[in-house]
Amino acid sequence: MAYAKQTQDALERLDQSLASLRGLIKRGQNAEALRFMEEGQLKDRFEELQNMVSISSTNPLGARGTSPQTGRL
Repeated sequence: MAYAKQTQDALERLDQSLASLRGLIKRGQNAEALRFMEEGQLKDRFEELQNMVSISSTNPLGARGTSPQTGRL
């Protein structure tokens, strides 16, 4: 449950950054938009989400923080 909340929060922050990027592009501030994508907030938000996914795929813990019980009884 905590992972789902963290992921949703990270997606919302990414969405906010994309809205900011759209505003920069719409106002014709292309140089600022490029900087925002390559060095700024959008890059940070994407990396945050990417790290969460990477950690999730390398950590085989179940929803309650325990190893999944998939072996034979």
